[in-house]
Amino acid sequence: MKFAIVVFPGSNCDSDAFYAIRDNAQQEVIYLWHKDTTLPKDIDCVILPGGFSYGDYLRSGAIARFSPIMQEVITFAHNGGTVVGICNGFQVLTEAKLLPGTLMRNNTLNFVCKDVYLKTSNHSTRFTNKIPKDAILRIPIAHGEGNYYADEDTIKSLVDNNQIVFQYCDKNGIIGKESNPNGSLLNIAGIINKDGNVLGMMPHPERLSDEILGGNDGLLIFKSIIDYFK
Repeated sequence: MKFAIVVFPGSNCDSDAFYAIRDNAQQEVIYLWHKDTTLPKDIDCVILPGGFSYGDYLRSGAIARFSPIMQEVITFAHNGGTVVGICNGFQVLTEAKLLPGTLMRNNTLNFVCKDVYLKTSNHSTRFTNKIPKDAILRIPIAHGEGNYYADEDTIKSLVDNNQIVFQYCDKNGIIGKESNPNGSLLNIAGIINKDGNVLGMMPHPERLSDEILGGNDGLLIFKSIIDYFK
């Protein structure tokens, strides 16, 4: 299959994602510039990487949402195309209304950069099908605005439709306040849209997809996408 990684001014995880796809997942991958106005027809999955697009002015992801390429990404997603937004990419997806809710400042008001543990709350998605049922993933976070928030009706809809994919937990899989690094409601670390083709997550799977970095739990997410297209 073929991946495309969108590069915005201020992206700083585009190369990490490129390496994870090309070298670790061993798939074809290309870059897309934010000013591009077309999406190649042979793209199977679009990745919006982490970073600080447009310097995070106004709000994180608020300006990137209006980049020329984003209209193509939005159309691609509405037509069922697979889209992954990682960290700043998750913020862009909420600004583009491809995912509900918003990402606010961390409840500590501090930038948080560390490894966290994730529990997979929905194993039957194209992003999680290769994750073992009892696996607790260890994946890094690096964000100042990762505090997921939505109104009560939206949260109820996420729960009812099984759209919560990842939740912060401890190493034993227990979900609680102590394992929540940013104040996210329900310890939410990642969600999908109702159609299940768009994933937004704050942790960085591309940063732990190679054993040389100390683990490859993140690679399971990319392998799940690849398996879906087999």
